[in-house]
Amino acid sequence: MKLDKQLIQDHNKKLHDKHQSGFSFIADRLTTEGHDVERILAKIAALQIAIPSWALGTGGTRFSRFSGGGEPGSLEEKIADVGLLHAINRSSGAISLHIPWDIPKDAKAIKSLAKEYDLVFDAVNSNTFQDQADQELSYKYGSLSHSDKAVRKLAIEHNVDVIKHGELLGSKALTVWLADGTCFPGQQNFRKAFQRTLESLKEIYTALPDDWQMFIEYKPYEPYFYSTVIQDWGTSHLLASKLGKKAYCLVDLGHHLPNTNIEQIVATLMMEGKLGGFHFNDSKYGDDDLTVGSIKPYQLFLIFNELVYGMEDPASINPPPAWMIDASHNVKDPLEDLLQSVEAIKLAYTQALLVNKEELEAARENNDATQAQEILQHAYRTDVRPLIAEARRRAGAALHPITLFRNLNVRKQLIQERGLKTVSTGL
Repeated sequence: MKLDKQLIQDHNKKLHDKHQSGFSFIADRLTTEGHDVERILAKIAALQIAIPSWALGTGGTRFSRFSGGGEPGSLEEKIADVGLLHAINRSSGAISLHIPWDIPKDAKAIKSLAKEYDLVFDAVNSNTFQDQADQELSYKYGSLSHSDKAVRKLAIEHNVDVIKHGELLGSKALTVWLADGTCFPGQQNFRKAFQRTLESLKEIYTALPDDWQMFIEYKPYEPYFYSTVIQDWGTSHLLASKLGKKAYCLVDLGHHLPNTNIEQIVATLMMEGKLGGFHFNDSKYGDDDLTVGSIKPYQLFLIFNELVYGMEDPASINPPPAWMIDASHNVKDPLEDLLQSVEAIKLAYTQALLVNKEELEAARENNDATQAQEILQHAYRTDVRPLIAEARRRAGAALHPITLFRNLNVRKQLIQERGLKTVSTGL
């Protein structure tokens, strides 16, 4: 489904007067406070959030999955859905593929199709947490850390193959997430598991093109609950440091134990120049993969405060991070969920741009905790939605993405095109 630009223009025309009133109000206020509104709008427009191919279908739980109909059944349809999102918000200009779920039959044709939708390919993701139908050896007891060298070889070869697919599509990064771990004490030698993982990653690292990056993801538990091999940011950083300058840590907001200070982790990794990527979602209890900003919006803002500080620090040695959503739920339209997630990310980013860094630093140096809180919460409590809407309007996107999506009955049209019982490939 391709969206006619005229439909967006008609949508914006109906909302123009109300939007202009709200935008003028916040623009005048921010100008009075000393902010360069045009600079902020440019930064908002430049922030692009990659959409993962596996989030385009309805998610699920360990017990069930309730398809919403019209789900993309092929890589071509997934690209079309991301293209639709990008047309609506002009902030979703990249797609991240998961191999082998999304192996292109004709990489040249797939790359050409993506270009039609003004999309590029973000990091490619390997999968050694599932046994494939034709797989002779099993990952049940691990992949890159497995005690059997033959299993490790299989997992290494898969990651190298993923890199090759990514090269053909123009991707520049490989994301490695391992489910490897244990359920019971004594099941595994921790040192050997780490050493085998490191040696496996070294072989994959040597296959990286010179202009590529490797993102090492971590997770404290699930699917194994006694231990995981790459359980936290420290282990991820240790591996990345041992591998070399092309290896970085990847932070997933759902991959932390309750009440972990994620913003402090972000600050430390950026200080060390090792924050490579970010997977956005939200959680109440664990790795819930809920809509970004739906549970802990203030935490998201605090994280972005550290991200903005690191990105705007002229002395920073950290490369620009790769942004991606990793959210999925079984009770919402997945495309609406993604539109909401992109909006939440933009909100937190814009609010962080409003933090008066000089005043905040002065309060910190004076040990004035009260004033530091006042400065942060002043930015957080500013309604920046009109700014984000204006950045979208100028880019040719919709002032209210969800409203347009629903007014056009997009899901109904997708069901008519693809059917009611379609199920997206992947998880």
